[in-house]
Amino acid sequence: MSSSSCIGIPERRQQIHPRIANLETSLNDFIPAVRAQALTDLVALAQQGAVPLEPEANVANMHCHTFFSYNAYGHSPTSLAWLAKRRGFRLMGIVDFDVLDGVDEFLDTCEVVGVRGSAGMETRVFLPEFATREINSPGEPGVYYHMGIGFTSSQVPETAASILDDLRQRAARRNRGVADRVNAYLTPVTIDYERDVLPLTPGGTATERHMVVAYMRAAERIVSNPIEFWTDKLNVEPGRVATLMGDTPKFQNLIRAKLMKRGGVGYVQPDSGMFPSVEESHRLIVQCGALPCATWLDGTSAGEQAIEELLDLLIGKGMVALNIIPDRNWNIADPETRRVKVQNLYDVVGLVRELALPLNVGTEMNSFGQKLVDDFDAPELAPVRQVFLDGAHFIYGHTVLQRALGLGYQSEWAQTHMPSSRERNDFYTRVGYCVPPGKASMARLKQLDSSMSPADILSEMNE
Repeated sequence: MSSSSCIGIPERRQQIHPRIANLETSLNDFIPAVRAQALTDLVALAQQGAVPLEPEANVANMHCHTFFSYNAYGHSPTSLAWLAKRRGFRLMGIVDFDVLDGVDEFLDTCEVVGVRGSAGMETRVFLPEFATREINSPGEPGVYYHMGIGFTSSQVPETAASILDDLRQRAARRNRGVADRVNAYLTPVTIDYERDVLPLTPGGTATERHMVVAYMRAAERIVSNPIEFWTDKLNVEPGRVATLMGDTPKFQNLIRAKLMKRGGVGYVQPDSGMFPSVEESHRLIVQCGALPCATWLDGTSAGEQAIEELLDLLIGKGMVALNIIPDRNWNIADPETRRVKVQNLYDVVGLVRELALPLNVGTEMNSFGQKLVDDFDAPELAPVRQVFLDGAHFIYGHTVLQRALGLGYQSEWAQTHMPSSRERNDFYTRVGYCVPPGKASMARLKQLDSSMSPADILSEMNE
């Protein structure tokens, strides 16, 4: 099964030779062998000078969802790595909900094309200490979007496999419950989760966004007048429905908001048993050699107003980094809202620097309209730009050393030689800056003696 979405910005796509465009579309095919062959062909064409590659820019997007959870543009892990190479993004990282399916594919492709890459996973957990306060999941006190970054393999240790499997099963149960409730409301437009939803994903891990697509397709098949049907079910004026049906992304967002989010018929207010604990998610992350990573929205919720309390709590549970989506904190039309959120951004960046927490930043790409990469030249980002870049190089530095020698941030070697987090942050950031991407660098790293000191490794790689 293939995705029909394009790579990059549409106006750029029109300038691409049809053969290259077809190969880039094949990078998003659900069949791994098709993606692999398309990449091989594109790399060969690039080596011949037939594919224009933009000069490398000092920008990073370390939070991109792939089609293994949901990417609004249909990007596979291979496609995202190629996108970074084509557009000259210096660093890129993937993050998927509740699965690690894309980790090997993405990091392998980054080595092939020469992109500094990292891989992560996002999930939701329940924080009993914040059970009465909304944090970063709107309208859901105690529910917290949380992450792990710096994974180096899709394969997990046996001791962590049951936790990962539980995350997948919890997500599937939540989705099936939503589908049951929405089916009852939309009858005769109903969907079968196995037949209509799971085939929309390459790895059998669906999201609400996949279910929205399935409902839209079902309505087209079943009802004679979709405008009339959706007008009634969504309680929206016919003219607005007719207009939005011509703008698929906006119509999908409307259906999801009306039916599946808070206040919709498919929504159930979450409780403490619906999501895993922070401790459980951290066991999975650390046993995989990855880094527990907090997430921050915009500083306006009750929970994020108590950000020092929140971060202190999470640090005590093993968290060592923070994720931010910059665009939602400055690219805002209303001047007063923008002023407040930009200041909140500066405040939280100042706090994490005091706490020695590296930053992971990106655009997500799991909703239409989100950028391919943040605008690092925006005046609002100037005071924090270097911190963002340092964080991106930090997680890349951890990734290459963990992948090559097992000497990542969580390793016994790192904790022995660099007992403080600030020492480790500095070391892996320096590794990230001095180790170029690609197979040659990985081969060179693998030849190093794993008993070397951090200073010796830096000296060797700087030669």
